[in-house]
Amino acid sequence: MNYKNGKDVLPPRLLQELQNYIQGELLYIPKPERKRASWGELSGSRIFIAKRNEEIYHLYRTGYSVGDLAEKYHLSDESIRKILCKMRSAARLQVAVTE
Repeated sequence: MNYKNGKDVLPPRLLQELQNYIQGELLYIPKPERKRASWGELSGSRIFIAKRNEEIYHLYRTGYSVGDLAEKYHLSDESIRKILCKMRSAARLQVAVTE
């Protein structure tokens, strides 16, 4: 978190009003809820995992076993099964929407 001087970033009237409540102390102003990034959005993790899961689903459909995929991606068999279940559901939903 970076420290900013209020007189450098606030309009004079707002600074004067804030000084009626707090003077010379640190004040944290949180971001509005709607402006917060969701998990993995800024780091790219969300996109990376989505692409990985699509690749896992594709490889499974072309003949790879759950065990092969678990070894290849360093995940448990159960994690692979969850990914496959989620991807199957998404594929079914997409087909239903396009029909």
